[in-house]
Amino acid sequence: MRQLHDTVWRRRGTSWIWDEEARNQACETAEVWSLRQFLMAWGNWPDDLPSNDGQTLVVAGLEGGLDLLAPDDAEVWLSDAIKAAILSFQDEYAGEAALVFWLPLGHSRLKIHAATDAVTWLCEVPHRGSQLDFGRILWGEANEYPQEIFLRGGSKPAGLFHLRIT
Repeated sequence: MRQLHDTVWRRRGTSWIWDEEARNQACETAEVWSLRQFLMAWGNWPDDLPSNDGQTLVVAGLEGGLDLLAPDDAEVWLSDAIKAAILSFQDEYAGEAALVFWLPLGHSRLKIHAATDAVTWLCEVPHRGSQLDFGRILWGEANEYPQEIFLRGGSKPAGLFHLRIT
């Protein structure tokens, strides 16, 4: 998977971050929206986003939402609700704003398959052992497009970035 050593993920595209330092670079803690707030804003997005001088929206709670659902239901929800909301967000801001999903345990839940760059979501109790085809659902297996976010050379990945989901 390609590596991103730039800060573009804080201004454009959609990211899934798990590194606390990265989250702190994107927003103040009080500026993080709940997943519920995000879904309620769908179709009625604010003129000014809460973070990074109006350029960024950070959302927490995706992990919990996925964990509450059986894998088949989670796939449908991820495709029908979350992806649709992401597409609406992208359209509203014409690709000139960043949507960041804060996944504190994402480093252990998102698995990147080195040979194919496919990304899967590892389900947790009570569905441990099941996986969601995260990349296929959200970006249609366009595996050349997501990039691993690195805050500095030699560090571990802080998240994943996708410039534009279609």
